[in-house]
Amino acid sequence: MEGSGVSPYSQARVEAVRISRPEDIKRAAEALHAFAMECGLRAAPAHDIADKRTPVDADGNPLARDVFGWTEERVWWRNARIALDSPITSACRFESQPFWVNASGFHTRQPSAYLDSVDLTNFDTRAMTRAAIVVPVHLPFGQIGAVSFNPLDPEQTDLSEAFELVSDALGLYARTFIASYVHVMGSIQALPPQSRLSKREVECLRWAAIGKTDMEISMIMSRSRATVRFHIHNASLKLNAVNRSQTVFKAAQLGYISLNK
Repeated sequence: MEGSGVSPYSQARVEAVRISRPEDIKRAAEALHAFAMECGLRAAPAHDIADKRTPVDADGNPLARDVFGWTEERVWWRNARIALDSPITSACRFESQPFWVNASGFHTRQPSAYLDSVDLTNFDTRAMTRAAIVVPVHLPFGQIGAVSFNPLDPEQTDLSEAFELVSDALGLYARTFIASYVHVMGSIQALPPQSRLSKREVECLRWAAIGKTDMEISMIMSRSRATVRFHIHNASLKLNAVNRSQTVFKAAQLGYISLNK
């Protein structure tokens, strides 16, 4: 940040990453990208760590590719299992403050027993980076976004100095960017088109919500186990869910089922 002539906490920088309408998205992403690059980092934003989609501009183009400069060799947003496999996304479910992480562990300003429990086996492969400063962004209705700031030098594994210098600023800008993106794009990206569930899909999810297995549901509904799995799978595709639990949760949010036993 030395020599930039601009405070890392300037109001101008905050406003630059704030989004008020879809047309602002690319400009705000470029501002976040510029700040990260000044710090020797490249941003990887996610508006919902449980969503297979990645933030896009007003025309639907992936910001990761078109603004943040992630190349074909590092298309992390196309990895459908990263929400389940990455220790970074796992940590974002337990932590709300910025942290940095590498294969040796999580590093925070205050100790966190929850982070200590996250499995770091094969960290580089599962996280698709050797180190990162991460800003979790906890949003309404249980949604969790995040921005991972990865070093431009792929061999760099120690981010302690950068964390001390700029993690608070990164936290401010990342939260402003993700929260305002979700506010503007929430109604657009909340669910994909054709998300209306069928009667059978809803019935299967109602039983799944109270803990019934596919076999038990098949017996209750007098349908084959394969048919039950087919309906639940179709529902997950319609709701853009990554697993059974998220399918049930999204169906409840939309009022198709109740989670009250």
